[in-house]
Amino acid sequence: MATRTTRSRKPDVVQQPENQSRAKWTAPLTKTLADLMVDQIQKGNRSNKSFSKKGWKFICDNFRIQTGYWWDNDQLKSRYVALRKQYINVSLLLDHPDFKWDEATGAITATEEAWDRYIKEHPDAETVRSMGCPIYNQLRMIFAEAGPYQKQNGSAKENETMPCSPGDQIVKVEQLSPSESEKYADLASRKRGRKGVEDAIARGILEMAAATKLRAEAIKNFNGKFSITDCVRALDELQGVDDQVYHVALDLFIDRNARETFLTLRVEKRLIWLQRKCLNCALP
Repeated sequence: MATRTTRSRKPDVVQQPENQSRAKWTAPLTKTLADLMVDQIQKGNRSNKSFSKKGWKFICDNFRIQTGYWWDNDQLKSRYVALRKQYINVSLLLDHPDFKWDEATGAITATEEAWDRYIKEHPDAETVRSMGCPIYNQLRMIFAEAGPYQKQNGSAKENETMPCSPGDQIVKVEQLSPSESEKYADLASRKRGRKGVEDAIARGILEMAAATKLRAEAIKNFNGKFSITDCVRALDELQGVDDQVYHVALDLFIDRNARETFLTLRVEKRLIWLQRKCLNCALP
C-alpha cells in the first residue's frame, strides 16, 4: 500500500496590528501631539524641561483617544525628541536674514539662491524647504528659552522698552527717532525766550536716544555671544558623541549658563563635561 506523505502546515504568521507597528507620523498626527504638549505646559505639568509623569500620561492617553493609534509611550517620547531637533534646525535656519517664516501658511520663504546655499551646508533642510514648519509656534512654546530676547514670526525682535537705572523713566526707542530729536532742537532755537531751558531739553533727549541705542546694541551682543546656534555647531564638530549625550546636550543648551560654560571650555574638555551632565541626568 502506497504511503501518502503529509506536508506539515506552516503556522500562520500573526500580523502585528497597524496601530502597534512602527509609527508613521503625518502632519495632522504631529500637530495633535504638539497641541497636547502645549496644553500640558499651560497647565503646569512640565518638570526639568520635559513633562511630569502626570503630563506624559495625559499626553499619551489623549493622543490615543483622539487619533485611534495606540502607539506606546516610547514611540511618543521619541517623537518629542525628534520635534526638539526640528525646532533647533528651524531656529538655526531662521537666524539667517534671508529666511522668513509665514505664520499663516507655515511655509519658510527665501530666494532659490539662498535655499541652495543653505542646503549645500545643511542637507537636512531640504525637508523644511518643501514642507515648511506649520507647528513652529507650538514648538517655540514647548522648547524655546524664555527671556527678554524672543523669537517672533521667525526672526529675533528686541524688547521695545529698554531698562534704565532705578528711578529713571523708561524710554522707548521708537519715541526717540532722529527726526523727532531734530524737531525738539529746532523748537528750542525758535523760542529765544526759553532758549536755555529748551536747548538743555533737546540735548538731554539726544543723549537719551544715543544711550538707548547703545543699550539695545549691548543687549543684542550679550544674547548673541553664546547662542544656541554656536553651541549646536560646536556639538556637531565633536567626535564620539552618542545619541544620548547629544540629546542631553540639546536640553542643556536651553539654559544660557550651560551654553556659556560649554563654549568657554577647551574643545577637548567639552565631551567630558557633557558626559558628566548626562550621568547626572540619569541619576534618580
